[in-house]
Amino acid sequence: MAKKKNTVWVCQSCGTVTYKWSGYCASCGEWNTIVEETVRSEAPARGIGAEMGMGQKPVSINKVDFRDTPRFKSGSSELDRVLGGGIVPGSLVLVGGDPGIGKSTLLTQLAHHIGSTRGTVLYVTAEESAQQVRLRAERLKALDESFLVVAEADMQAIEEYARSLKPVLLIIDSIQTVYKPEIPSAPGSVVQVRECAAQLLRFAKNTGTPVFIVGHVTKEGAIAGPRVLEHMVDTVLYFEGERHTQLRILQAVKNRFGALEIGVYEIAQEGLLDVPNASMLFLSERPVGASGSVVVPVMEGTRPLLVEVQALVGSSPYQYARRTTTGIDVNRLQLLIAVLEKRAGLLMGSNDAYVKVTGGVRIDEPAVDLGLAVALASSFKDVPVDPATIVIGEVGLAGEVRSVSNIEQRIKEAQKLGFKRAVVPKSALSVYNEKGFILLGVSSLSEALEAALRR
Repeated sequence: MAKKKNTVWVCQSCGTVTYKWSGYCASCGEWNTIVEETVRSEAPARGIGAEMGMGQKPVSINKVDFRDTPRFKSGSSELDRVLGGGIVPGSLVLVGGDPGIGKSTLLTQLAHHIGSTRGTVLYVTAEESAQQVRLRAERLKALDESFLVVAEADMQAIEEYARSLKPVLLIIDSIQTVYKPEIPSAPGSVVQVRECAAQLLRFAKNTGTPVFIVGHVTKEGAIAGPRVLEHMVDTVLYFEGERHTQLRILQAVKNRFGALEIGVYEIAQEGLLDVPNASMLFLSERPVGASGSVVVPVMEGTRPLLVEVQALVGSSPYQYARRTTTGIDVNRLQLLIAVLEKRAGLLMGSNDAYVKVTGGVRIDEPAVDLGLAVALASSFKDVPVDPATIVIGEVGLAGEVRSVSNIEQRIKEAQKLGFKRAVVPKSALSVYNEKGFILLGVSSLSEALEAALRR
């Protein structure tokens, strides 16, 4: 296919630029994602900090002008936790999630709180009309004179509004629907998303205005558009949850200003409500005396959470056994089944195995290994685990139980909720010693199963 003058071929999936058309992108492995984009001939925009007289020539790091601007509160303790302690002036925050999960609701509540406590907030809606935003604000009781809304998609007009109004907070809903008229491609294309995000980044850093932008997600759950979008912003938040439940999880997958925390919300008539004691909520409907149910303390950033891991192991009617997981990587399940067979003598390779983490939480840390293995063995043997017991530890391929980080914090969280004993790696016995709480130190998977499944 012939290339026009001053154009390049760009992959819509990964943003890779090439000067020769192909139906296949070698970088991301996708087919039919290469499109032609016009190369702009004008000079690039000035760098970040240019308007503030910074960054124009190399200077000593000691001479860089720095004024420590304190964070300010969002009105939601869970959002403040995920952001690392509050909103950082001049930060660019990307909020992604499935359609209808609550992104606009969260940002409408944020706009109302900031508008009523700190000053003008500009909410730019490029997907809805101003009337639709008004209806949502009425439902959430989020009406305020300082909460300004404009239905606009032109980035030039948006920046002019923002510079004239000087808002305390700017919200863009969404980055895939705004565009720059001088770029001859549709909104949502790789070039449009990249250039609009770059313009918002320069505005945020040069003016000190925090900017929140909503991002669409693909059917796989990743932020739509070029991967460079997530690299450009300061913080990436994913809003997750199962539609049939009242719980929503706000998870930071990138944060330049703090640890990767999660926030928990409950959907109510008046909007999204903070859930300060998430562990109690996750365990509120835990079945007592049921096999295959184990409580595991996990760390989400600096926050310990107690979650229930459920396993169901049964005979398979098929030639090949099924492995299904919710909230845990299926490869971790397959690995632990292999270790249980080889090191603990539990022949469950021909059985179906289903694993679920309740509450919609996703766990990817090694500390869940031992709890998951105990849940599988409990279901396989049909022997319940003591409901007052938690299980912590990483499992190696040799069947050994390894130590994990933040043991003391995990156990303290469990003790606060009434748990009486814990199956832990032997190395943890010297870490925590509290009256009324029993630590069962184990060094192998077999010892852990014997301790946890003791009748």
